[in-house]
Amino acid sequence: MPIKIQSDLPACKTLEKENIFVMTETRAVKQDIRPLKIAIVNLMPTKIATETQLLRLLGNTPLQVEISLVHMESHQSKNTKIDHLEKFYITSKQALETKFDGMIITGAPVEQIPFEDVDYWNELCQIMDYAKNNVFCTLYICWGAQAGLYHHYGIQKHNLDEKIFGIFKNYKTTVAEPLLRGFDDIFPSPQSRHTEVRAEEIKQHPELTILAESEKSGVLLVKSNDNRQIFMTGHLEYDPETLGVEYRRDLDQGKKIAMPENYYPEDNPWNKPISTWRSHAHLFYSNWLNYYVYQETPFEFV
Repeated sequence: MPIKIQSDLPACKTLEKENIFVMTETRAVKQDIRPLKIAIVNLMPTKIATETQLLRLLGNTPLQVEISLVHMESHQSKNTKIDHLEKFYITSKQALETKFDGMIITGAPVEQIPFEDVDYWNELCQIMDYAKNNVFCTLYICWGAQAGLYHHYGIQKHNLDEKIFGIFKNYKTTVAEPLLRGFDDIFPSPQSRHTEVRAEEIKQHPELTILAESEKSGVLLVKSNDNRQIFMTGHLEYDPETLGVEYRRDLDQGKKIAMPENYYPEDNPWNKPISTWRSHAHLFYSNWLNYYVYQETPFEFV
């Protein structure tokens, strides 16, 4: 799927080097089709890295996708320059005035803070309410998934004794689920979080279905039965090096952090990590776009 982005977005050069089909607006307007409009509400501090990771996965199916990057007006980013946000992002207020086929709400490093104490919580709630009623399918990732489950269903997050950190095996808990079409029965996913949502609390909501979970890292995937919301507690979008960058960052800051599990070959941090989840990541986002966004959206917005 050619992704329609601004030609000077930092991710553009990276993706072109990887032969990801990137389309600038000049070429896009020559195609007589309506692109899928996808909003990425990017709450991560490493915004440019997250942009690249998600755009890489959204550029892997045959249709055209027009991306809108969204940032919170009520939050001042400490890690991304204001000129980058002003040039490549729209505000949450602008997003609420725009029609989208699909939306992605990312994680954020605020999981140990009560939801209501996050400085942009009210703003995010507006976006989540808008998405529930106006977007065909919204994908919530990591803390975003916890926020969505809490806001829409009252499901609490719980602190863990130790951080879930590494690559963990997950198994499918449903049969013939389109989102997991083509997946192996057991598949890996990166995890990096201090909190969890619990399967027994999710199962109290008949409008939700658990799609995949892990014996070690718990629930991975949940969907609403109307197919409008997908909640993923892990990070299939992560690059092979992402967990290692987080590990070294925490070590440099003097934090108590265990080596990511099942990540470094032979558990040796000097060995280069090898991706074991890349194919499932591409398949997951392709399935999401096809079965939960494209198949549901009309040619013309009304």
